[in-house]
Amino acid sequence: MTKILVDQSHNQAWALDLDVAARMNPANPADASYQQFAQSLEGVGFEVVAHNAGLIDDSVLAGIDVLVVPHASTSDWEKTIGAGSPLLEASEIAAIEKFVATGGGLMLFGETEQPKYGNNLGELAQKFGVTIANATVQDPENCYNDVATWVLPDFERHVESDFSYRLETVCLYRAGILEVSPSVTAEVILRSSETASPALATLAVAVKHDAGRVVVLADSDIFGDDSIKDFDNRQFLLNIAGWLANSRIVANAASSKPANWTATDAQWLKLQAAVEALRPMQEKDGSINLETNNEAEVSKLVDDVLSSIDGLSPKFTHQADYLAQVKVDIENWRKGGYKVPDYYDSLQLFRPDLNRKDGVETLAVFSMYTQNGNPNRNLEALVINTFWPDWLAAKEQKYNNPAFIPIEFLGFTSAYDTNSAVFFPETVATREVATYYWGGIFCDREAARFRKVSQAAKELLYLPLPADAERLVNDQKLAQETFVLWDLIHDRTHSRGDLPFDPFMIKQRMPFWMYALEELRCDLSTFRETLVLDAEGDRLAKYMRYAILFDRLFRFPITGNRVRNYDGLGGQIIFAHLHKTGALQWTDNRLAFDWDKVTEAVVELCEQVEALYHEGINRSRLAQWIAAYEFVTGLVQPHPASTWAKGVDHLPTDGELKELVNLIMDDEFPLNVFYDTLNRKLADVIASTKGITA
Repeated sequence: MTKILVDQSHNQAWALDLDVAARMNPANPADASYQQFAQSLEGVGFEVVAHNAGLIDDSVLAGIDVLVVPHASTSDWEKTIGAGSPLLEASEIAAIEKFVATGGGLMLFGETEQPKYGNNLGELAQKFGVTIANATVQDPENCYNDVATWVLPDFERHVESDFSYRLETVCLYRAGILEVSPSVTAEVILRSSETASPALATLAVAVKHDAGRVVVLADSDIFGDDSIKDFDNRQFLLNIAGWLANSRIVANAASSKPANWTATDAQWLKLQAAVEALRPMQEKDGSINLETNNEAEVSKLVDDVLSSIDGLSPKFTHQADYLAQVKVDIENWRKGGYKVPDYYDSLQLFRPDLNRKDGVETLAVFSMYTQNGNPNRNLEALVINTFWPDWLAAKEQKYNNPAFIPIEFLGFTSAYDTNSAVFFPETVATREVATYYWGGIFCDREAARFRKVSQAAKELLYLPLPADAERLVNDQKLAQETFVLWDLIHDRTHSRGDLPFDPFMIKQRMPFWMYALEELRCDLSTFRETLVLDAEGDRLAKYMRYAILFDRLFRFPITGNRVRNYDGLGGQIIFAHLHKTGALQWTDNRLAFDWDKVTEAVVELCEQVEALYHEGINRSRLAQWIAAYEFVTGLVQPHPASTWAKGVDHLPTDGELKELVNLIMDDEFPLNVFYDTLNRKLADVIASTKGITA
């Protein structure tokens, strides 16, 4: 929880305590109260505490994420809380500057005619390159209640951070103006309008100072109890607080994660080395040709594999049965002359679903291919950590999915130094199809690559991020938790609803857009389910919506080749629908979302896909394929040379269905000009996520 400290020790003109405000202004306590300021922040999950006495020093600021310094005054000009001096001591200013430089957030509320109040908040602001000028903005044309000094300012739109998220109008009350040094990294948040005096003046500014952030306003009334409900003032406060709170998140994201035990463990390193040495000797099916490889050398490497398993076994006592059997399977492979390997017996004993507890480490040694990774069944080794916190265990009770195993990488061999982020039993080499009890999702990789690609897309597209989205993109732990819940709900959705994935699709050869629609249906349904979670107060719901949108829009369409890329097509469909409905705009080479329209548009698309599925039960298979094709082409332009695009009269409908599948072009739905450019600009970033971990 983000902790916000509000200074109440320097004779502030605003009180967090309503009783104190009532003593200050018995006739109108709201004119002296910041109670609703605190309540607004607490309502969205911030912890707000007051600093009531003593100097602000390192000990006071320890554990604080955001410091708020409201307007202070001598009693000559304002009714105040009557505690302390309005002047910050030099040591306090130094402590606050250090706090910001090391990742803290600072919110400063000054006033017009700042010097007369007897405080030195202006001196503190100047430490961050901001001067509070002695001027009062007047705007008779853009004002509230015909009061010229109650100005309605303009938001600066081309900014890095979305301070105007879900805002239309805010009001400043007798505001001063700010001057910003060109030597600091700053964004103007608010300006006076062209009709104001002075016109286009800076009224609110955001500054990045070393690892920290500062927001300065020359008006403290905007968030007082008698003003915070005017227009969108309250949401403006939340946007500022969110941006400041992210300062710590961004700073922490820049720090490196210490290596785990596999980086130095001799037995794991020996196992890893043996597996990598065997790799070039193996054929696609996992066998080794002894006519072209030295049997003694192969056998020595197999000995290293077996002895390493023995050496690692004390770390994995809960896997004793599996580790004993996998050694038997490997030995049988050797005795059989290194023919096609068979891990059926050990796979039956490999049951991470039976020990689904947070922090359980598991060793896996199999001959296997990896999805979106290595297509060959090489011998591989993995050390994984189960991610199963209590909150997730509780969620799984609602979204029952006993086979779902979220996992993290601790160590892996080359097949996972790829784009693969799943570990499924069907990838293991076995003599017959085994019963599948589990499916592993590497949530740390999903989160890490999402963060890297989304950050790059944000910078390339000049996309201002709302505070919650910025937090998600920078916070690995939060992103990982978000992806786990998304995966949990998405995965179970495959078996629910009209015409679910199994058994109608998974074992059939179908047009790739049918798989695209299925993956899309599950993601859209998950997006809609977040609205239910929101109503239940789930902290991850809002982040899931950003994750689904950004990953589907920015990463999926330009990841992998264009050969019947069904994941990419799903992202293309979402983009087209959002653009068509105005929820997404691409103007002046900038991408922007109309966040008030986004949710409605996504739910609408979800309903359209579900209607397609619902009606499909009454259609022939071919008719459903054609209906789905027509649905997709209503949003994404097919290839100009496509036979399918010419219509049913051009399709051989009297033959076998596979003939129709064969007519599908590899790139049946090419990238539009937006994605074509995005692909060229982000290709290197996408490639760099190969093998990424947290």
